[in-house]
Amino acid sequence: MDNPRELARILKVLSVEARVRIVQLLKGRALCVNALTARLKVTQGAVSQHLRVMRDAGLVIDEKRGYYVHYRLDEKTLCRWRKEVDLLLKPDRISRRANRGDK
Repeated sequence: MDNPRELARILKVLSVEARVRIVQLLKGRALCVNALTARLKVTQGAVSQHLRVMRDAGLVIDEKRGYYVHYRLDEKTLCRWRKEVDLLLKPDRISRRANRGDK
């Protein structure tokens, strides 16, 4: 990704501990707000706000099931974000040489 602004947005979404914990909880299964609230031990309003940010970023998908809305990770977005963060953090030979003073 050549867009630093987009990469910063991705990292900002994941910079909150509660959101990281939500990602961990949603791996492999969908959960409703009540289930997330019980596991995270925070208010329902706080979970809803975190999910809104994550949904707006395309990280979670909401699905209506009867009276409840269940949330699951968007695997395509998660995969794309993982690649982008890997590229950001991957060592670069040129910058390593520059830091050592090599030419």
